[in-house]
Amino acid sequence: MDVLDASEWIPRRDRHRARVSALIGPHLERRERGETHPVIDFLFTYYSYRPNQLLRWHPGWGTVLADGQEYAELRGYHRTAAGVTVDPEFLQRRSDTVAFTARLMEATAGRPTHLSCFGLHEWAMVYRSDEVRHGSVPLRLGPGGTDSVVESLHLRCTHYDAFRFFTPAAEPRNSEPLTRADQLGREQPGCLHASMDLYKYCFKLAPMIDSDLTVDCFELALAARELDMRASPYDLTAYGYTPIPIETPHGRAEYVREQSALAARAAPLRAALRDRCRRLLATVSP
Repeated sequence: MDVLDASEWIPRRDRHRARVSALIGPHLERRERGETHPVIDFLFTYYSYRPNQLLRWHPGWGTVLADGQEYAELRGYHRTAAGVTVDPEFLQRRSDTVAFTARLMEATAGRPTHLSCFGLHEWAMVYRSDEVRHGSVPLRLGPGGTDSVVESLHLRCTHYDAFRFFTPAAEPRNSEPLTRADQLGREQPGCLHASMDLYKYCFKLAPMIDSDLTVDCFELALAARELDMRASPYDLTAYGYTPIPIETPHGRAEYVREQSALAARAAPLRAALRDRCRRLLATVSP
């Protein structure tokens, strides 16, 4: 165990809060005014981690906070003679989730990178439907034009949590049906949502995963969400987002470049999360 005196961990806690505040400050200001945002709100509605949870710093497994009384009553912590640290019993109870995360990270990293989906999952979610997911934002090509794009290209989604929102008309157009049960056998490192979900797996394992990695993954999720919606069928120019017209060869090439850069950025974060999970599992009692 690494014991941190208050003079060491309090500045780290404060730097974390400042970093997160800079990232989510505009979101909190909009929320205070009662305003919604079709791009950024997703990170706080689809994902269950609340802003106040993201603002709280966690040192991660193996670190003891001397004089860490503010953590003593938080979920997942317990007191020791040296201070407050993550409770081994909490790890024991969460070991199945840790093991699944380790397997998913390893399986995803071990597959070839596919970059031919062109972000069509958002288009498939409104294909031949009278309902749209962002009712206050117009479709850039209108309903008919949107449907034509889906029909002119191949749906190659590999991520179940995107596929499950496809309209009934879009589901059979995907290259293969996806289920939750085969997630370990499908996820691949080029997938935008697989990269975005690194943030989800970090916060699901809080406080065992350190906040430095969690916020790194949150920043990646922000970038992935922006690309996701720039390539979507929605017209978001009023929000300052330049569309990526994936209905054109130029737009598809731009999307692939951006998708490839995000996949490269995600790779070391995925490896770091895998390694932390392995370390956690090495301490679990049989």
